[in-house]
Amino acid sequence: MALFTKEEALNYHSVWRTGKLEVVPIKPCRNQKDLSLAYSPGVAQACLAIAADPELGWKYTNRGNLVAVVSNGTAVLGLGNIGALAGKPVMEGKGVLFKTFADIDVYDINLNTKDPEKIIETVKLLEPTFGAINLEDIKAPECFEIEQRLIEIMDIPVFHDDQHGTAIISGAGIINALEIAGKKIEDLKIVVSGAGAAAIACSKFYVALGVDQANIAMFDSKGHIHAGRTDLHPTKAQFAQKKAFANMAEAFKDADVFLGLSTKGLVSKDMVKSMAKNPIIFAMANPDPEIPYNDAKEARPDAIMGTGRSDFPNQVNNVSGFPFIFRGALDAGSKKINEEMKMAAAKSLAALAKEPVPVEVMDMYGEKDVKFGIDYVIPKALDFRMLEWEAPAVAKAAMDTGVATKTLDLEQYKKDLRTRIDAAHKRIKDYVASYNYDF
Repeated sequence: MALFTKEEALNYHSVWRTGKLEVVPIKPCRNQKDLSLAYSPGVAQACLAIAADPELGWKYTNRGNLVAVVSNGTAVLGLGNIGALAGKPVMEGKGVLFKTFADIDVYDINLNTKDPEKIIETVKLLEPTFGAINLEDIKAPECFEIEQRLIEIMDIPVFHDDQHGTAIISGAGIINALEIAGKKIEDLKIVVSGAGAAAIACSKFYVALGVDQANIAMFDSKGHIHAGRTDLHPTKAQFAQKKAFANMAEAFKDADVFLGLSTKGLVSKDMVKSMAKNPIIFAMANPDPEIPYNDAKEARPDAIMGTGRSDFPNQVNNVSGFPFIFRGALDAGSKKINEEMKMAAAKSLAALAKEPVPVEVMDMYGEKDVKFGIDYVIPKALDFRMLEWEAPAVAKAAMDTGVATKTLDLEQYKKDLRTRIDAAHKRIKDYVASYNYDF
């Protein structure tokens, strides 16, 4: 059942101030002295200091807490290629999540081009403004080249959330599901429906976890990706299997894992019934999964089932990753978000799922007995503890792998994060309340 009407959604984006974000000064400008400090002539002192030592840009500007959410609107989740302007509400929404979950400021940058070279050049030119880049809703295969090139030429973190966010969150779920199912990761047979950015990234992440790449059967809109096909982009070709499956139902037989990043209605109850014991099913097409949650569980009550939806157990939601990954990277002064940092994020989420769940978190979902098990292998997306678990894990990995420029006392850092987010939430609550919105 819908939680809102079309009118309510449009009102949310249009009443009072349009959109969802506003730039608010954090230093006073009440008198002549404040004005001279904020702008001329006092601002010259900060400018000259940075000109003499560019590293001071992190101290005297907002760069260290500012992320660019960059998109061209060619692959907006659930909506497709709707263009940069139509995708802007999504990018503003990403900014709301960054701020709410991790107190990170965002400018959304919506680029009216499909040319990868223009995107790469533009984002590179923006480097002095931002502390990190979040690429968003850029279609495959261009997104792979764009991200990789920017990682190579920029000295700040670049992270395509559509790829790695889903991989990290579902990877955490895989880690815990294997423990419950009593399976070894190197033995898994995996069926993947979809071959876009998220599907490719998830599959590569699972390989990094220990999955045998030869055991991943990936399907795109034309069928099974196998060595006999001549129409494969290199990003797909890396997952081409020697044996060709006639259809996905054939690949499902005795499979341990199904990963769905495609569209609804592609998986039947009979396909699920043919899977191995204690199957792991992450059907993440939005808003409707490849097979409805209740159908999958009816077919296989022993299945560990996850979707992209909040109204069923084990929601795979990118908001469980990107705010805290960027928070840890920014606070460590990291130059990159490397594979070790992504792995640390996944393992921290997996570990958190084994901790007792606070009553406050259960109340948000109207549940009373949430604990580690078949219906809880991933922390709830609104679990406020993720900040204190995930960001320090990412920061530690950055320090351990030599991409950090700062050394953090991690125990103190965890305490500072809680203080910081509580203060941010109070500011946001008071500010939004002043508008007296009524949707």
